[in-house]
Amino acid sequence: MTAGPVRVRLHELSCRPDGEEWIVGRLDTGRLVALPEAGKRALDLLGRGLTTAETAERLRAETGEDVDVADFVEALVGLGFVAEVDGRKLPAAPAPAPALARIRPRHVRWLLNPVLPPLLGLLIAAVLLTRPPVPPSYHTLLWSRHGSAVIALGAGYGWALLLLHECAHLLTARATGVAGRMRLGTRLQFLVVQTDISGIELAPRRHRLTAYLAGIATNLAFASAFALATLAVDGTPRRILAALALLSLLPLPFQFLVFMRTDVYFVLQDLLRCRDLYGDGVSYMRHVTRRLLRRARAQADPSRALPAHERRAVRAYSLVLVLGTALCLGFLATVTLPADIALLARSGARLRPGRPVTQWLDSLAVVLALGGVHVLWLRTWWRGRRERHRRP
Repeated sequence: MTAGPVRVRLHELSCRPDGEEWIVGRLDTGRLVALPEAGKRALDLLGRGLTTAETAERLRAETGEDVDVADFVEALVGLGFVAEVDGRKLPAAPAPAPALARIRPRHVRWLLNPVLPPLLGLLIAAVLLTRPPVPPSYHTLLWSRHGSAVIALGAGYGWALLLLHECAHLLTARATGVAGRMRLGTRLQFLVVQTDISGIELAPRRHRLTAYLAGIATNLAFASAFALATLAVDGTPRRILAALALLSLLPLPFQFLVFMRTDVYFVLQDLLRCRDLYGDGVSYMRHVTRRLLRRARAQADPSRALPAHERRAVRAYSLVLVLGTALCLGFLATVTLPADIALLARSGARLRPGRPVTQWLDSLAVVLALGGVHVLWLRTWWRGRRERHRRP
């Protein structure tokens, strides 16, 4: 930026009060920042067309303090909040393309209707009262004597439900004006589909919690509908519907693994009024580890800078983070990886000339499917790592 007073034009920004601060950001990019009252006032004055010098003078008259508005504007430029400086457009990377871009907020506003949660509650209550024949047993999943049919139904419905689960997050956030994007991601050793709804923090709390819980609500709605439908049929259709109901419930325990930033994690973070429960928990545990190792350059406790309520939550969560991560990685090292390696080795050994065609095709399918999942996980993990390092 040039020296001296400048006049800026800001992009369209949204904001909401958050305690003694303001959350300000762009819904199209998901970039957010927490500002004190003086910062929010400076943003308002700049948005009304005042120059940096005029804004600084106005703030000095109102607060009695000198505010470096020029540096403040530099920070806003870095965040991508400034569109023009003295009539000159600033170069900016285009906002990432949202998923399902043709769906506008007005199309899905009904997802925020306060009537929907009670309706879901009534649906679940109807299941509990009628007790449809859906035993929570693996026998329910084995609805057919043909294993290929069981696997096809489980895989096909599992992926369809996963996409519906993520679309529920995306479309509920879209109803608040948040663009939202879906992509593959990793959670420890798990390959997942994740929905980025950065910007939902600008919405009212009820809308935020609705967006966070929309996926779980989708699973419960399908499980309840399929369970009730079993009362109307018999035979194979009943067994299929019972299997679908149970398959709808199977992903839900994963959502309570809050050390992996699942749906329930975001609900917990919001209810505890924490800005970055996971990031602050990681920083605190790094500090504790350095102290335990008695490193000479151990830094001060990063949680000391947090408000008291947030500091207590971060310290408690850090214990859950360490224990949960250790258990997951321990299971990976002792069960999952040995089983995968043994299966790949056995299948690879059978891919030799002279083996029966059926055995050769079976082994090839195992190598391609299992190996492909691991390769996709590595590629997704590496891409996410590079993006985190490039992120300002």
